[in-house]
Amino acid sequence: MKTRAGFVALIGEPNSGKSTLMNKMIGAKISIVTHKVQTTRAQIRGIQIIDQSQIIFLDTPGLFEPRQRLEQAMVATAWGGAEDADIVLLLIEAHRGVTEGVELIIRNLHTRAKVGPTSLAINKIDREKPDILLELSSKLNAMFNFDQTFMLSAKTGDGVADLNGWLAEQVPHGPWLYGEDQITDRPLRLIAAEVTREKLILRLHQELPYKSTVETEFWEERKDKSIHIEQVIYITRKGHKGIVLGNKGETIKAVSIAARKELEEFLHLRVHLFIRVKVRPNWMDERERYEQMGLQFTGQDV
Repeated sequence: MKTRAGFVALIGEPNSGKSTLMNKMIGAKISIVTHKVQTTRAQIRGIQIIDQSQIIFLDTPGLFEPRQRLEQAMVATAWGGAEDADIVLLLIEAHRGVTEGVELIIRNLHTRAKVGPTSLAINKIDREKPDILLELSSKLNAMFNFDQTFMLSAKTGDGVADLNGWLAEQVPHGPWLYGEDQITDRPLRLIAAEVTREKLILRLHQELPYKSTVETEFWEERKDKSIHIEQVIYITRKGHKGIVLGNKGETIKAVSIAARKELEEFLHLRVHLFIRVKVRPNWMDERERYEQMGLQFTGQDV
């Protein structure tokens, strides 16, 4: 039997459920998930094998009107993934319907998604009645000629098997692009940094400055099979340092413990995690920071 392999770009507005859906489809947590918009900053690949098909999912940053250099890089990465993918999957939140953001994405789809099939996934179907969902589907398909429409819940998994089955039949014939046991091509250093950033967001909620990032500066596998990891959290203002550290360092300690536990579960190894906080006012204008995140450093603030 011939094998298949191809790339599927997940696109949509911020917080539409792209990361949750990718994690559910591949059966592992590769992309961090929080309530905060614009959590995903770079393109993240998750790899799933169904029968003879290898599907490489591209979890992309949410699409919105960018204003700053970092936002421009995120949106450019998202559309770059859509333009290069074999299949594009647009996620819409059922309860939000056709927003201005969705209308803008669909207008861009007409010119930017040219490679292969473009499908629609209406997510969070448990939050709307069936007749509303059908009406939404009809409206969206009148705006763009989607090859297929799926109703699903990324959180519970309802409808995900049907989507996976369709994708397995749609990716092009060809050899597999990754090893059979590989579920992502992300460097472990980057995964570790993202895990810590997720725990920081979940701990601080609205208090966390948007202009913050996490980098893994040091990674060493020791003879006792444990891993020594050193990370830095960059913030832009001195006043934010106290927020991240917390009273007597309790916030950064809680973040470190939560991140270490998840990394140990993911790596199946003991982890020694050390985190520092640095004030770096202009990190959003530094090429090296973008390279660390897997983003292209281009454009100017608008």
